[in-house]
Amino acid sequence: MKRFRFNLRPVSVIRTHHEMRARDAFATAVHLYVEAEERLARVRERKAEFEAALFAGRRDRFHAAAEAQTLAAYRRECLEEIETERGVIAARALMIERRAEYVEAHRRLEVVNRLEAKARASHRQAANREEQAEFDEFAGRAAHRKLAAV
Repeated sequence: MKRFRFNLRPVSVIRTHHEMRARDAFATAVHLYVEAEERLARVRERKAEFEAALFAGRRDRFHAAAEAQTLAAYRRECLEEIETERGVIAARALMIERRAEYVEAHRRLEVVNRLEAKARASHRQAANREEQAEFDEFAGRAAHRKLAAV
């Protein structure tokens, strides 16, 4: 049987490499997105603590200096929450983009893999036909020798 040779092997190697790089980029983007979500959760938790402190401070006496500092810190937390939300949105967009790139790279690799599978099946079928023809030829010669001997 002839050895199988796939002509698109270099293409398959390159597409495998691209798919691996796209998968790694997607994994990194997912990691960054998760970190951004966790950062947002921490900022929101701090903001909730400031809100609780603001409401608790209103039960006691009003101290303008303390309230001004607390309110300024609360505003900084609000601004940080907005910036962190923007970061989460950007990380989500990057993750979606990297996922699309990975899916495309995987699809392109699968095309080449299917072509290789079809080529292997075709090669196997041709080898089986060739082998069957040899068996038929051998059987025909054996039958001819048997008839000639009689």
